[in-house]
Amino acid sequence: MLAGQAGDATNANSLKDIAAWRDRPGPSGIPSICTAHPLAIEAAMRATLPTPLPLLIEATCNQVNQEGGYTGMTPADFRRFVEDIADRVGFPTERLILGGDHLGPNPWKDLPADQAMDKAEVMIRAYAAAGFTKLHLDCSMGAAGEPVALDDAETARRAARLAQAAEEARPETGIPPVYIIGTEVPIPGGAMEEIEGLELTAPDAARTTVAVHKDAFAARGLEDAFDRVIGLVVQPGVEFGNHNVVGYDPVAATGLSAALSDMPGLVYEAHSTDYQTREALTALVNDGFSILKVGPGLTFVLREALYGLDDIAEELFPGQRDHTLRATMEQVMLANPRNWDRYYHGSDAERALQRHFSYSDRIRYYWPDPQAAQAVAELFDLLGERDLPETLIGQYLGGLYPDVRAGRLAPRANALALAAVQRLTQDYVSACGGA
Repeated sequence: MLAGQAGDATNANSLKDIAAWRDRPGPSGIPSICTAHPLAIEAAMRATLPTPLPLLIEATCNQVNQEGGYTGMTPADFRRFVEDIADRVGFPTERLILGGDHLGPNPWKDLPADQAMDKAEVMIRAYAAAGFTKLHLDCSMGAAGEPVALDDAETARRAARLAQAAEEARPETGIPPVYIIGTEVPIPGGAMEEIEGLELTAPDAARTTVAVHKDAFAARGLEDAFDRVIGLVVQPGVEFGNHNVVGYDPVAATGLSAALSDMPGLVYEAHSTDYQTREALTALVNDGFSILKVGPGLTFVLREALYGLDDIAEELFPGQRDHTLRATMEQVMLANPRNWDRYYHGSDAERALQRHFSYSDRIRYYWPDPQAAQAVAELFDLLGERDLPETLIGQYLGGLYPDVRAGRLAPRANALALAAVQRLTQDYVSACGGA
């Protein structure tokens, strides 16, 4: 049973009062783990298990939808997938919250608006019916023949339509979902160019987002659903591109943070917090950005660990595989360039470097590929459960070396891969007051 699902003694969504968390003992925010990689999800569960935090795991409209997304999973499939990992890890399912991110027409924005919205409605119904209880309504992008970004009023009208669909599709005995409204630029997954500066969301723009959504919900008789809007997505001045990261500046966000006093019961959801320091993440939570979204950052550190293990395997067992993991991933990405080609720029050598090492981490789209999955399995089979030499761990997985030397971390392949993601997740858990 998922957190906030039927059978919960409080019969209330556990995120409903997140705006009040800062006024009482315990966690004051929550990380949003946005990934479909099983190792990343397992590591997040292991990092969260010893804390009082629930675990919020989100899928995006491109990862998971009624057509399978790039993972091949529907919302119901994703729920079973997460619950199977929780069962294996021993993570209580009553502490799990499932969320849907950027639920709207984005996967079908090349279609006319009516067709794209019809598909978006089918998608959000599937999310709600599968028991996802945190739903981000994002209809800001234009469809075929429309402007790239829609105005506030039309965005809100389309979001209200999707909220109505979710309300109709959610299980009758289930806990009502909470909603996130608003969006940010650039698109999910990080900017495509190097970032030299960011324009923070203006406080008045945040207030307008809330006002126009309230009106649009009321026009459909969805006042009760709007009462379950817990936050809005804004740009707090954090972002990452292919080559650089823009860190959080609390002084610059002072006005935006103060605007929350005009929006009682709401918090901000900060997207693109990947690669922020623990100190920056803590400052974000303290300033009211209580939902910290992290996605590519998780698979970036996992890829670092896998490539480190790949190098260790070549040192210990040279020539025993037809191809290294990195060589396999290069083959897979070149054979199917759709998920990276238009995002990476420069010479052939520069694009090759970005394929593997970009902060945008578009390699994450390729881990479900059967050839890639087989290469990872082959790597773990080759290294097995043997203790790996400390000197090689220091050489290729240097960040994990101190814990191995101190005896806090087993020098084994699977433990090392999980530990890389756990270390990152712990930054978020700590920032949210969970440890």
